[in-house]
Order: sequence, then C-alpha cells, then structure tokens
Amino acid sequence: MSLNTLKTGVLLAAMSGVLIAMGGLIGGQAGMLIALVIAGGMNVFSYWNSDKIVLRMQGAEQVDERSAPDLYRMVAELSQRAELPMPAVYIIHSPQPNAFATGRNPENAAVAASTGLLERLSREEVAGVMAHELAHIKNRDTLIMTITATIAGAISMLANIMQFQMLFGGNRNNPLGIIGTLLAVFVAPMAAMIVQMAISRTREYKADRVGGEICGNPLWLASALQRIQEGANHIPNEQAERVPAAAHMYIINPLLGRGFDNLFSTHPNTENRIRELVEQANALGLGGPSAQAEPQSIGSSTGPSRGRPGPWGGRQVGSRGGNRAGNQAGNQGGNRGPWG
Repeated sequence: MSLNTLKTGVLLAAMSGVLIAMGGLIGGQAGMLIALVIAGGMNVFSYWNSDKIVLRMQGAEQVDERSAPDLYRMVAELSQRAELPMPAVYIIHSPQPNAFATGRNPENAAVAASTGLLERLSREEVAGVMAHELAHIKNRDTLIMTITATIAGAISMLANIMQFQMLFGGNRNNPLGIIGTLLAVFVAPMAAMIVQMAISRTREYKADRVGGEICGNPLWLASALQRIQEGANHIPNEQAERVPAAAHMYIINPLLGRGFDNLFSTHPNTENRIRELVEQANALGLGGPSAQAEPQSIGSSTGPSRGRPGPWGGRQVGSRGGNRAGNQAGNQGGNRGPWG
C-alpha cells in the first residue's frame, strides 16, 4: 500500500468519524445510525449520478471523433497506454485553460477540456493534461473525491440541524452541552473542509506522477501546469465561479488562480508540482543534454508535426524564457498543435 493510499484512507476515516460523532451529539446512538444512513444514501446517489451532474453544471458538451477528431484520437491513444477503457470526451466552453475528469469507475468515466486549454497549449502540453486526468480515472480518484464531497455535505447538513436545535432550546441528548453544540456547528464543517482539501492535494501529486508515465514525458505536463496557472491567474471561469464546490476537480484551481500548500487550498502549489515532475523526468533520463530527441507524436493522424502551427494556439512548448519546466520540455522538439 502506497503512502498516498494510506493517507487517503486515514483522512476518509477522519471524516467518517466526524460525521458519526455529530450524529451522536444530535440523537445519541439513534442519531449516529441516522447519520450513517444519510451518508450512505447520499453516496449511493452520487455514485450513479455525480458525473452527469458535474458535467451539466460546468456546461460541458460531449464530442466524438467527427466533431473533435484530434482531441478524441489523443485521448484514445493515451487511454490505450494507460490500459483504460475509452472515456467520454467533453469540451467546456470557457476561455480559461483547464480540465477535469469525472465518473464512478474507469468503465463510466469522462474527461473534459476547456476551449481555452485547446487554444493556448501545444499538442504535447494537452497530451500531458489529458494523461493527468486519465491518471485520476486509473487511480479511481473521481470516486474518492465524490465520496469525500458527499460526506462533507452530510456534515454541513447535520451542522445546520444542530444550529436549528440550538436556536430552539438546545439538544438534551448532547452530553457536552452548549459548548459541544457550538463546536459541532462551527468546527466540524471546517474540519471536514480541511480534510476534503487535504485528500484532493494528496491525489493531485499522485495523478501528476502517473500522468507523466502515461504520456511518456513528465515535462509536457510540467509545462502545461505552468501555462494553465498563468491563464487561471488572469482569465475567469464563469462555470466554476457559479459552482465553486466543483473547483477541486480541475487540474488547477479555477477560482482564485493560485494555490498554496496549506490547510485551506484545494490544490498543491503549482511550483511544487512542477518541481516533482522535473525530478521525475530527470530520473527517467529526459532532462539535460540527453533531452534533445524528437518527441513521439500523440493523437495526430499525420505523425510528427515539427513547426506546424494550429488554430488551438500551437504555442511552442517552453517558448517563454525563465520557465525551467517549459525550457526543458521545449528541448524535446517544440512540436506545435495539429488541431484543425
């Protein structure tokens, strides 16, 4: 069992413990049972419907090989590399470059890329991002994040019930009195939010590493993260702003455009993620002077396309100075996107 898996299990157990404790404060043993039933019911509903709900809330449009041939072929090839079934492919009509994955299991999964991502990133960078999202599916992170969001929602609901009880004379079943009620009402939801964010950050690091393995070059993803972060800093994502609860699903925080490795961030610090990807590339022998070889083309029926521009932006990987990840990725050949 990996450290990330162990940490995720401990954090999920912590959230479940908070939920059961709140149920006990509301109604003793009967309250604990009710809390478990509520959480179970919400999880069953989320298991079967969360992907459809999220995609609809984000305004995603499903595409196929005819409507988005290059993106579809890219996802198909990366899925084969990852030994995954072909997921449904969606496009989000947003100028902010970003992407996410959803679905209850690899057989019922979807990946979504924004129009901003396809317009601003090169083919290799898009491949890195799609590989990251497929890694989430492979690791079953989409299900884990659905469960954590559901438990957090149940804790918030119980906190509202306790607040209602407090306004109307308190709760006789609460052995801790008014102090215990106040702690449950205000501290428990905050603790659930912190745990949810910690799980999200843990899964992002693992998805970066597995995504680098799937696409074959971690530097592609490192360069993509840099560009996405730059875009998220300046370009709003209206769909995500309307439904901020889904922000943790994106590869980069779509709300504030920045993240810090602290208790209140849904994503790891981007620079830390890039650093780990560069280290992964170096371990694979893809950094430094040995990184001059032409990269393998992904998702294009026309083969390698050195210097070939495309209407999705076609910016050369690593064209911006001072970007360590981008410069190293640029040394991989600087291919431009074939999106047509």
